[in-house]
Amino acid sequence: QVQLVESGGGLVQAGGSLRLSCTASSRTFTTYAMGWFRQAPGKGRDFVAAITWIGGRTTYADSVKGRFTISKDNAKNTLYLQMASLKPEETAVYYCAACSTPGCGTTVAWGQGTLVTVSS
Repeated sequence: QVQLVESGGGLVQAGGSLRLSCTASSRTFTTYAMGWFRQAPGKGRDFVAAITWIGGRTTYADSVKGRFTISKDNAKNTLYLQMASLKPEETAVYYCAACSTPGCGTTVAWGQGTLVTVSS
């Protein structure tokens, strides 16, 4: 099973930027796409963005369109999430996921999460 390790979380001021990374141990035939989710304190886990391994087709949650950019480096099995104009309400644990569908409707593996704190 693919293993995922996130990095890049931390403390940032509102309006600031941060880049998250996620490295996969391998890419299996069951992993059609990769995605990012987030879970704010006391809330459920929400979809943020996804990208297919082949073709790089992207999908974003409406709340992050125009501010977040998902990308990948196939050679390095690494996924990125560039976040800009961050808001305090986006403080959350951000999770990387391996997905068996293009928009990450179905996930097959999760990382351990990385905390992003946006101060006001």
